[in-house]
Amino acid sequence: MNKRPAAILPVTGGRVACPSGQTVSIEKCRFCVHSTHFQVAGKEVPSPARAYCTMQRKAEEVDLTLVEAVVCDDASGEGYRSIMNIIS
Repeated sequence: MNKRPAAILPVTGGRVACPSGQTVSIEKCRFCVHSTHFQVAGKEVPSPARAYCTMQRKAEEVDLTLVEAVVCDDASGEGYRSIMNIIS
């Protein structure tokens, strides 16, 4: 299987265009298993939901109104998949 490297997806008007072609709100993207980091002021900060599922178990809250881009590791073009099914 060909794995694509993580993509940096710009946030425009509070929305993100997924590699699958669907467009989701940054609020929804925050809970996607594929969002690994958010870019805020040119700096990458861990996605809070993703950090919770790793060894970190916590992360600083991210002001979603300041997010410029999302680092997405959706290698297969699956699109949005809620992390809530994993952590519940």
